[in-house]
Amino acid sequence: MTPTLPRRRLLQGAAASSALALLPVQAQIQAAASPRFTIGREDFLLDGKPLQIRCGEMHFSRVPREYWTHRLKTIKAMGLNSVCAYLFWNYHEWREGKFDWAGQRDAAEFCRLAQQEGLWVILRPGPYACAEWEMGGLPWWLLKQPGDAFLRSTGEAFLAPSRRWLREVGRVLGGQQVTRGGPILMVQVENEYGFYGEDLDYMRALRQAVLDAGFDVPLFQCNPTNAVAKTHIPELYSVANFGSNPEAGFKALAEVQQGPLMCGEYYSGWFDTWGAPHRRGGVENAVADIKTMLTANGSFSLYMAHGGTTFGLWGGCDRPFRPDTTSYDYDAPISEAGWIGAKFEAYRAAMTPFLAPGETLPQPPAPMPVMTIPAFALNETAPLSASLPARTIRDASPRPIEEYDISRGIVAYRVTLPAGPAGVLAAAKVRDLAWVRVDGKLVGTMDTRHRRFKVTIPARSKPATVEILLYTIARVNFGVEIHDRKGLHGPVTFTPTGGETQTLENWEIRAIDFDAEGVLPPLAFKRGRSKDAAFWRGSFDTSATHDTFLDMSGWGQGIVWINGRCLGRYWSIGPTQTMYLPGPWIRRGRNEVIVLDLTGPREARIAGLAKPILDQLHRERDLERPPSSVRLQLGGVQPAHEGAFAPGSATQDVRFAAPLRARQFCLESLDAFDGKPYAAVAELALLDKNGKTIEQSAWTIAWVDSEEAHKEDGGALNAINGQNSDYWHTAYSGPGAGTAHPHRLVIDLGKDVEVAGLRYVPRQGKDDVTGRIRRYRAYAGERLAGEP
Repeated sequence: MTPTLPRRRLLQGAAASSALALLPVQAQIQAAASPRFTIGREDFLLDGKPLQIRCGEMHFSRVPREYWTHRLKTIKAMGLNSVCAYLFWNYHEWREGKFDWAGQRDAAEFCRLAQQEGLWVILRPGPYACAEWEMGGLPWWLLKQPGDAFLRSTGEAFLAPSRRWLREVGRVLGGQQVTRGGPILMVQVENEYGFYGEDLDYMRALRQAVLDAGFDVPLFQCNPTNAVAKTHIPELYSVANFGSNPEAGFKALAEVQQGPLMCGEYYSGWFDTWGAPHRRGGVENAVADIKTMLTANGSFSLYMAHGGTTFGLWGGCDRPFRPDTTSYDYDAPISEAGWIGAKFEAYRAAMTPFLAPGETLPQPPAPMPVMTIPAFALNETAPLSASLPARTIRDASPRPIEEYDISRGIVAYRVTLPAGPAGVLAAAKVRDLAWVRVDGKLVGTMDTRHRRFKVTIPARSKPATVEILLYTIARVNFGVEIHDRKGLHGPVTFTPTGGETQTLENWEIRAIDFDAEGVLPPLAFKRGRSKDAAFWRGSFDTSATHDTFLDMSGWGQGIVWINGRCLGRYWSIGPTQTMYLPGPWIRRGRNEVIVLDLTGPREARIAGLAKPILDQLHRERDLERPPSSVRLQLGGVQPAHEGAFAPGSATQDVRFAAPLRARQFCLESLDAFDGKPYAAVAELALLDKNGKTIEQSAWTIAWVDSEEAHKEDGGALNAINGQNSDYWHTAYSGPGAGTAHPHRLVIDLGKDVEVAGLRYVPRQGKDDVTGRIRRYRAYAGERLAGEP
């Protein structure tokens, strides 16, 4: 057995008063006791004997069913004894009241296979999951309800369908619990709720819903280190999520409960978003953290052990709006295609000394064979405009598509604009991308990434037809932005040069609803190219059915289908330039490939590669870019506050002398603790007069003097996306690298708000990380950055 002395050493510094106030764990975890698996004072107990959980996350929805056993064997060979499994509610109930557990969605079979490979299962059924998945796993039809605050709340509009979902989970998976001979040891209630809210009654209501669903194994909740105490309740065992500094995470747990120490998500890498550099997770620090946790008699779950691929249209979106790539490789120790390498071997070596007596590790299975496919042409097209359904919705003003019972896809809007001078067409909101044409001629694009909801319309000598083609990419999966209603939101107005604003009414709306599976509409292909958005068709022949990677770097932006199956989204801005095509989805003989390209390919050909391309950025292939003439305008503006942050990684709140009104906010870094010329921020929030964080769904970056965009994603948006594990970092490679302080980050708040303070989360990690700000100034005003 692993000695317990290092655990006590690890937790030195925890408040003695906190320790004395702790209840026995049996009194804290008030789920029904399991005769086989229980939570003891310092250990998880399986049949009365200590069990140190070495777990890894794998999403069965992101791995072809035919490969589940292969990946589970690989997880076992790495040194893990458990697998963590998310259930995504919308994956199983895309249309309200219609549940689907067949084929790729067969969660019960996944659990059976895990048990067959000698792995325990930790189940995470939501209702909210996050996981870079469409709307964090919540079903889109919830958004038919009005309001922007009912999700993840005690309101019956959310709780009633959540209870129904959890009852369905209990019906399907209740028999897989360890209490009934299955592999499920524990069940998670909600997910990282402390990042979203602090309603303890909500957590209690969901806990009761899980119990009512028939689960009698121990229940738990997870939160990042700095939010562990925020939503902890005695009725639920708490675990901490982090990607570094396990000492701080375990200390936070020891301050709220007496029980075994566990990291619910240890980040082995990170996910990618379109238009940002590919993320990687280091090996050396991770191995050290794994050893630290195991030496302390702690347990953990690697997020991710195997990332896989977000096939179909299930990819989520980081806040404020940065869509996630189809590849969910995550730089995990087991790659997108199930390959292993140095990280796998390092993790395996780190865990081997901590195996239980008599436990041995099997050898990993051989990788799946890979093949190449010679380039083939897609020389038939079906224009998107001709592929829209005949059914037309008529409305005075466009509303969110959920109100029309449209789930996601392509939406075409049409309205007549009277003759007159040039002017500006503006929508209240556009989710997500839109191409605007006047009498068939492209005049501009709208892009929610940059809150660009306006285009200039030329003068017209006669009434003109305005057509807006809108593409829903993904719903935000994190933060209050999960209330992400899609489509063109009215009112839509036109303001002629020198004239009065008028509202455009009497719209015609047609849509291709891709639904749950990316269903293709009826298509009439003809040989030849298309100048506008179109479906393209081609085929390849093969006698082998091995894995390959479709090279989409010659295309623009859109979706791919193989033999009628929706493979996923692509976007040549990168960093991902390929699409993983599993061998079981390839037919011997002829294979049909259909591509929807919204911007037009540079070359209408596709080849199958033997290796993926995950790290090639081409920002020049993006849509219109925001104006580059934005300038900092701090001249004559006095700081609202100046001071110095404390060293270390702890979150710090700062209160101003008096609240003030502001539309924009600037944080100015004057120097760093390590004396180097860099600044970094993991998260920056603003506080109201009551010390609560100000809602930030409308925030954007107005200006930043420097950001790392080559060797890693150090973009400024990382400072306001709610994720402590990534960060804004000033440039240390490429043009402008190493520019001296001061460094400035300006946030546009979207509207005038009262600001009474700020919350600063330093870059996480060991004390030697760069960029931790020492002295700083804060500015607030109407316009601190903008067009001259």
